[in-house]
Amino acid sequence: MTQLALTIDCLRELNMASVFLRMTLAVICGGMIGLEREQRRQPAGFRTYILICLGSATAMMLGEYDALMLVSGWGESAAQPNTDVCRFGAQVINGIGFLGAGTIIVTGRQEVKGLTTSAGLWASACMGLAIGAGFYECMLIGFMMIVMTNNVLRRLESFVLTHSKIQNIYLEFDDMADLGAIVAEIKAMGASIYEVDIDRFRSNCADKPSAVISLRLPHRQIRTHLLTALAQTPSVRTVEEL
Repeated sequence: MTQLALTIDCLRELNMASVFLRMTLAVICGGMIGLEREQRRQPAGFRTYILICLGSATAMMLGEYDALMLVSGWGESAAQPNTDVCRFGAQVINGIGFLGAGTIIVTGRQEVKGLTTSAGLWASACMGLAIGAGFYECMLIGFMMIVMTNNVLRRLESFVLTHSKIQNIYLEFDDMADLGAIVAEIKAMGASIYEVDIDRFRSNCADKPSAVISLRLPHRQIRTHLLTALAQTPSVRTVEEL
């Protein structure tokens, strides 16, 4: 046990073995997290996550290197050797926001996509900082939690959404005058409407008016029946659950 503790303490120092281990861990952990995003065809995937995690680890080690060299190497020539090891890490946290924002889009159907990918990039960057700092315990726990969130909790999220009595649907129809018949069809199924977002004016005149309608269902079993009933309405051109 003592030998293991000595080995870990050695790997916390900044040497060739610890640098190699930290960068290898960044590639492995970042790649495994990004692999799930890659399989789901998300904007940021396998290589993106590797580069984010690897770059964060490198930035953190660079801060440690600066502090070490000011004390041991450059300290003799510096009047007041002083540095903040965390300043590179702080810039990583700030900078990753711009990259994450690029993965978030709002579709033409008023649906926000990319939030999970953006959050995953930010979490991967933080994990890379922990790796670069040699905080292996935090890295291991963080890695397991991120993988669990992307895989196990994704199934839980799907289960909750499937069994929810709240339903958001996207509709395209011929004319605004047809909206009354659509609302009547929804109420006939026993659902109540609590929010409607109507897009009357589209950039292309050939496009039909559309709406995103948020519903509260009396029971989840009518979810499919409601979509089928709306699809069979003559004035409805497109119906899709969001």
